[in-house]
Amino acid sequence: MSLFVASRSAFRVSAPLKRQIRSYATDPSPSSKGGNNTLLYGAAAAAGLAGAGYYFLSGSTAANKAQEKVKNASAAVAEKIPGVEAKKAFTGGDQGFLSLKLEEVEILNHNSKRLRFRLPEDDMVSGLPVASAILTKFKPVDAEKAVLRPYTPISDEDTPGYIDLLVKKYPNGPMSTHLHDMAPGQRLDVKGPLPKYSWSPNKHEHIALVAGGTGITPMYQLLRTIFNNPEDKTKVTLVFGNVSADDILLKNELAALENHYPQRFRAFYVLDNPPKQWTGAKGFINKELLKTVLPEPKNENIKVFVCGPPGMMDSISGNKKSPRDQGELKGILKELGYTPEQVYKF
Repeated sequence: MSLFVASRSAFRVSAPLKRQIRSYATDPSPSSKGGNNTLLYGAAAAAGLAGAGYYFLSGSTAANKAQEKVKNASAAVAEKIPGVEAKKAFTGGDQGFLSLKLEEVEILNHNSKRLRFRLPEDDMVSGLPVASAILTKFKPVDAEKAVLRPYTPISDEDTPGYIDLLVKKYPNGPMSTHLHDMAPGQRLDVKGPLPKYSWSPNKHEHIALVAGGTGITPMYQLLRTIFNNPEDKTKVTLVFGNVSADDILLKNELAALENHYPQRFRAFYVLDNPPKQWTGAKGFINKELLKTVLPEPKNENIKVFVCGPPGMMDSISGNKKSPRDQGELKGILKELGYTPEQVYKF
């Protein structure tokens, strides 16, 4: 259950990006004490790498709503009975598909929604291992075959009663279109888990998350798991690419994490179509930015996770061959000296 705290209201002036990045990549910066209520944006390539800019989030209604959910979630944790394991909705194996009712729909931006589905029983949890996903299914009218698509829930794995999916509608995307067209009360067939990367506390000293668009969802699953566990001291660097500022999904949640764990979590944002006041990186995630902000490949106990559109994957790491075949490591990460063992493609 999420233990994220409300963001503080005070803002802090940024130090030059290179100094902050290099100190963070090894040890916590002695000058970075206290909270940080900002989203730190990555440097632009080449000339832009000399400085940094902050993208400030004001106390919006969405942020306040998120904080209220955190309080409710924490209260639910406190009410759990010690030693009693919750029933898991998704058990895999021969379980087959579960029919889940859509309970609530929240519009996040022009093409993304949060969909809340009720689990079969109110006291059930998803029970998904980290990292893993679920498989959704529906059969269009007059279609010969059903459409199957994996999604990573953005709700905690031990949240009772429901799972939340973050769904971006893609042009000609049959499943995303179907999900966006659903109304509360309708049902969706879901099964799981689909195992991905097996995580354990402190498995790596430092991990990097390179995401594009809805590729943020498996990254957020890892973030929640790490920072919900007080025993896990893993450092995390996120590089998140999007088309515009409105496309940055989960930005309030990411800002709260950065504020509460300034010595362990840094998020860098890249926009293809930034607003005029944007001071962060522009264009695509490139070699110069990754070389500057990621943990160096010579460090043995690191891992770089990559998830995003096929074009982004091809440029940064190469695409997977299949769910069980990571394929050859290519692109920017190979050029920077990372080994296949240091990279995982969601």
